[in-house]
Amino acid sequence: MDEHVRQQYPRYRNHFLPRTRAGAVATVLFMLVFACAQPPIVFLVANRIEPLVFGLPFLYMYLLALYVALIAILIWAQRRGV
Repeated sequence: MDEHVRQQYPRYRNHFLPRTRAGAVATVLFMLVFACAQPPIVFLVANRIEPLVFGLPFLYMYLLALYVALIAILIWAQRRGV
């Protein structure tokens, strides 16, 4: 009976784990860049107003660069079909 049940219900892979190498790269890269936008790292690295970059405080440009990188990673992963 147990063998019959196994044939009836196929095993599916976990959806939380990346299935391809590109998916794993995208996941790890996204998590690393996202971690750089979180308080412990932001407070240590970019918690300053000076210097001004394109007329904006450094903190704003730092966060803008990280968020643009996060969006770029998502677009790259989508184009790769991950």
